[in-house]
Amino acid sequence: MTSAESMGLAEASNAAIYATMVTLSIAMVLFAASFASGRRRSTTVSQGAVVGGRVAVLDRPEPSAQAEPGRKLANVAMSLTWLATGLLTLALVLRGIWAGRVPWGNMYEFSISSAWGVLVVFLAMSTRRDLRWLGLFVVFPALLTLGLAVTVLYTEAAQLVPALKSYWLVIHVSAAIICAGALTVAASSAALSLIQSRHERSGRPWHGPMSNVPSAEKLQTFTSRLIAFSFPLWTFAVIAGAIWAENAWGRYWGWDPKETWALITWLVYAAYLHARSTAGWRGDKASWIAILGLVTFLINYFGVNIFVNSLHSYAGL
Repeated sequence: MTSAESMGLAEASNAAIYATMVTLSIAMVLFAASFASGRRRSTTVSQGAVVGGRVAVLDRPEPSAQAEPGRKLANVAMSLTWLATGLLTLALVLRGIWAGRVPWGNMYEFSISSAWGVLVVFLAMSTRRDLRWLGLFVVFPALLTLGLAVTVLYTEAAQLVPALKSYWLVIHVSAAIICAGALTVAASSAALSLIQSRHERSGRPWHGPMSNVPSAEKLQTFTSRLIAFSFPLWTFAVIAGAIWAENAWGRYWGWDPKETWALITWLVYAAYLHARSTAGWRGDKASWIAILGLVTFLINYFGVNIFVNSLHSYAGL
């Protein structure tokens, strides 16, 4: 590949990233507008209820009317999220062709791949259930990750260091990317469940955007299913990393900071699954553990790679 062709691929990949960010920004605004429209819909019903039972029935909008304009905005936002995911996929493919390898060789590449993982997990689940209410809380962290990647973590494509030249790179990192997406979505639903749970204990109905969000119990179940899916995959990622370490450095485990935090993350999510099966820990306490799990995951990635001297530091900063 000539230098001109290489430069063209690099520019095309970067352009696709920026196009993704613009598309996600519009989607985020539309998701926010759709989410906020719940205030007007719930207010319409409650005002009718004050007048009397019959008036409330007559004034309550039909299901199709309740969906306007919030439902239309959310539908457009979902379409834009699909478009953004396609653009980000294109950016990753072009980056890989430019680098002549899988695009997971530094923090910039893993960050944009993680944002891709968040969007893919969300969209894959949206094909089976209505998740428009969650869109704002998924698009925002994905957009934030991309923004951090292009402003702070950007690195020109380079050859892999010797330790990364292994097929275990694909196995280990692909599992980690899927986990990053699923655990981010799980933390978002866990945070929403805490808000819902607190309001439900007050005994007052929502008259605002949160009226569109499922009950705390349903959100907790949704979070639990995501983590139940992610935990075996993260377990596999840790084991694959240990096997890869033996191939690269001649030992399976050396208590390197990256390995230690990977184990801490595993223990936190193991504690979450145990809490979900223990009386008294299934509600808010379990949700807090789910959020703590994502925090340890982020420390493992950002904190160790940037601020700690580790064999796994390939930040390129």
